[in-house]
Amino acid sequence: MENTVVFKKMLGAFGVGGPTVDTVLTDPNTHPGGTLAGQVNLTGGNHDVDIQHVTLGLVTYMEVEGGDGDHGARAEFHRLTVTGPMRLAQGRHTTVPFTLAMPWEAPITAVYGQPLHGMTMGARTEVAVARAVDKGDLDPVVVHPLPVQQRILDAFAQLGFRFKNADLEYGQIAGVHQTLPFYQEIEYFAATQYGPALNEVELTFVTNPHTVDIVLEFDKRGGMFDGGHDTYGRHTVAHTDADTIDWTQQVDAWIRQAVERRQHLPGQGAPGHGYRHHGHYATHGHDSHHGHGSGVGGVLLGAAGGLAAGYAASEVVDEVFDDEDSED
Repeated sequence: MENTVVFKKMLGAFGVGGPTVDTVLTDPNTHPGGTLAGQVNLTGGNHDVDIQHVTLGLVTYMEVEGGDGDHGARAEFHRLTVTGPMRLAQGRHTTVPFTLAMPWEAPITAVYGQPLHGMTMGARTEVAVARAVDKGDLDPVVVHPLPVQQRILDAFAQLGFRFKNADLEYGQIAGVHQTLPFYQEIEYFAATQYGPALNEVELTFVTNPHTVDIVLEFDKRGGMFDGGHDTYGRHTVAHTDADTIDWTQQVDAWIRQAVERRQHLPGQGAPGHGYRHHGHYATHGHDSHHGHGSGVGGVLLGAAGGLAAGYAASEVVDEVFDDEDSED
């Protein structure tokens, strides 16, 4: 299989002569609401073992705001039981296939086919035998945008926004239904045509099977807006809108709407504005705005303003997660 990725490890928690496990992903590339398929290959060691369960978990890193500042935390946010109790005989080989459904809110980790700087994700196979649990190695997983997400990312690039970073923030966005304990922020330096009004823009997608909530946070330089506080905008679009809207025009309208609204309400929060509180968004109102026009095609990698980092996803996962696992 051309795209097959294989990971093999002796289960060290079970001692010398214990079983080994190979986790095979048919293809590590997926998207929100998609699937990851593969198989777990177990080989018995020099004695029989009773396996309590084999579980596959999706693991990533998120930022958690605390009293002493932000800190990174490893988070397993989705699990699949591959098999329940089973007996693995000495030297016996057993293959267990699996299909893991990706959460619709799964964060994007690659854009234009390249790793999204600041994002890591892995699938970890956990095997439990008696009182010992071996969490195994992390196998890189690559999450690509859905069509409507890609169109919006294209629009930001076409409007001249320069990618800064992406991360996951622990917390909930008020007024938006979330199933995961974090949300993704894709951060941009503002395009010059919006003048000194905007400094940075943070883009968040909260996706479900039918629609995508787009939450925009506009960080302003002090002086242009009262106190330099943040402004928020929230918009809902359908997946079916991906090829029916001029997204460059639409995103431009969202941004100009927020700028104009804040300028006309000095010192006040407008409907759809909000504030950040202990690492959480708190938003008020619902601002759904749909525009129509010609569809927008893809943007070449060079126009993405540094959105993709120049290194392999597997290297990112190894570098970040090895540091964390060494502390276990």
